[in-house]
Amino acid sequence: MKPGFETFEHGADIGIRGIGRTLEEAFINAAKALFSLMVLNLEEVKPEKKVTLEVEGENLEELFLEWLNKLLSLAGMENLVFSEFGCQIKDLSLSGWAAGEPINEEKHELGEEVKGATYTMLKVEKVNGFWVAQCVVDV
Repeated sequence: MKPGFETFEHGADIGIRGIGRTLEEAFINAAKALFSLMVLNLEEVKPEKKVTLEVEGENLEELFLEWLNKLLSLAGMENLVFSEFGCQIKDLSLSGWAAGEPINEEKHELGEEVKGATYTMLKVEKVNGFWVAQCVVDV
């Protein structure tokens, strides 16, 4: 296992997974997995506009869902796609940021429309010394 992100098939929907040496790195990598579904050439998205956010959860799993769904909400409201992320987790509160640019169909290779992160296959746990944060997203 190594830090990074991946997606996995799950029926009509798609799973996302972030892996990191820290909890924050796992959350950030899962956000990259999320937006890699939406824009297939995510590496070409420039971090021109930065937004900040704060979320809380009753547990780590809920905090993870709040993070992902807040990112989706901000992207939708601002018509942005995000490619870079940062966050700090203290107790069950997260303060973070995302940076990206306006969606441009001529530049961005659009993929799936992600409606939201769900409780399906949701888990945030430490495995072999690495944090894993995953869930299935509704597409």
